[in-house]
Amino acid sequence: MKKITFILAFMLLITIIGSNMAFADSLQAEPVIERARVVDVQALEEDALENDFFTESMLVTLEVLSGEYKGQQFQVIHSLTGSFGYDIIVQPGDKVLVTVQDMEDGAVDIYISEYLRDTYIYIVLGLFAILLLFVGGFKGLKTILTLTLTILLILKVLLPGLLAGYSPILLTVAVSFVVTCITMLVVGGINTKSYAAIIGVLGGVFIAGLIAYVIGSKVSLTGLSNDEAMMLMYIPQGVNFDFRGLLFAGIIMGALGAVMDVGISIASSMEEIKSLNPNISTKALIQSGMNIGKDIMGTMTNTLILAYTGSAIPLLLLFTAYQDPLVRIINLDIIATEIIRAFAGSIGLILCIPLTAVASGLLTEKTEKKNNEEKTV
Repeated sequence: MKKITFILAFMLLITIIGSNMAFADSLQAEPVIERARVVDVQALEEDALENDFFTESMLVTLEVLSGEYKGQQFQVIHSLTGSFGYDIIVQPGDKVLVTVQDMEDGAVDIYISEYLRDTYIYIVLGLFAILLLFVGGFKGLKTILTLTLTILLILKVLLPGLLAGYSPILLTVAVSFVVTCITMLVVGGINTKSYAAIIGVLGGVFIAGLIAYVIGSKVSLTGLSNDEAMMLMYIPQGVNFDFRGLLFAGIIMGALGAVMDVGISIASSMEEIKSLNPNISTKALIQSGMNIGKDIMGTMTNTLILAYTGSAIPLLLLFTAYQDPLVRIINLDIIATEIIRAFAGSIGLILCIPLTAVASGLLTEKTEKKNNEEKTV
């Protein structure tokens, strides 16, 4: 087990070093993103507006906090459009991201591109890691390693593979398989419990993906129900995406986390039952696993449904405000997509329960027989 943890840590270190080298190379390109602090803000008169599109402009003094121009101050004209969702309203003392570009005449073009949010994000991540280590100890460390490797697999394998034009479904299935095996074997150990959880999780997730694919094809889902998907049609790489494939791949990946939770919970509980009652029959052990799964099923299914509903609350409010009929709402591409996404994932979660229970029961029985044969020999 320690060897696996060491190998994972080594892989993580190599990946981080490679990522940092690539990041350093990317900073050499123009323009670059730097951190800055707002020193002063002065409102400009209406006649100073650059065009009619802007509703307000201000002269902002910025102190650059990183990069080549660290410590230098620049004055920039920052304009607002009146749109709360897009405007970056700044006050003295605020920290922001700025885009810096060196011009051919030697001048420097700087403009505010976003609020600086990563400091607090790192605080939350740090708190998360500390709690994992404090509560979980060595298992908490293994959880951090597997979570980091999962994120890196998505960033360094899944996304680049999709941009390279590989099949979204096949690539997502492969990544899901690797993520599931690594997570279960590292967190649960190399034992019957982990093997049963892997069988249950992969079976449940792949069935969810299959259901989503079949039903999604029947109801003519396009995969273009949101703005981000449509923007992919105009990226500079010019990739001819399979948008329906991307949709189904997203359903598989979205269901994976919840199904893994169910799978390892059932397998771990069944292992504990067997250790406390070694004489329990395989049938009774499987039934115990099913009973545990039934209790988990209600709350975890709600988790998936509520997660998808929560992300669509603004859209649902729009439909409610304009009193659109249910028949129109449910047949919209974006709504049908979210419904199929939520319920396909929930079906995979439900099917994970019997798959894990049966696999755990049979594998436990097989292991017990093998151990008894070795003892007699």
